[in-house]
Amino acid sequence: MTTPRIEHVNVTVRDPDRVAALMESVFGWRIRWRGPARDGGHTIHVGSADGYLALYTGDKAHYGDDDFAKGHPLNHIGVEVDDLDAIETRVVAAGLTPFNHADYDPGRRFYFLDPDGIEYEVVSYAKRTALNFGS
Repeated sequence: MTTPRIEHVNVTVRDPDRVAALMESVFGWRIRWRGPARDGGHTIHVGSADGYLALYTGDKAHYGDDDFAKGHPLNHIGVEVDDLDAIETRVVAAGLTPFNHADYDPGRRFYFLDPDGIEYEVVSYAKRTALNFGS
């Protein structure tokens, strides 16, 4: 038997097309599927061959800021990458602000908020090099 893994995470967003485009530009992911969803809504699956985010919005939904309050109920989505610096450059190019950078054993990380206020933790466990860390 294989080790269980997370295949997808389904999150509610105001505009699935906007978030899917952001995920494509930041992480290089692709749209795997799009179509109708429960309650007359719409969903886009964006990710890699191994997993994806299901970006859902309800039919004629009008979401307020309270619907996307930090930790209500989602704290953040963690994405592992090989090149943290390259992803941070893409986040900034998308007009978003990286924050809470940390260099810790065994890796490095930063966070950013998407336009709905959903928090992403981007982490890299790539081998540390003198070029990356100045040592």
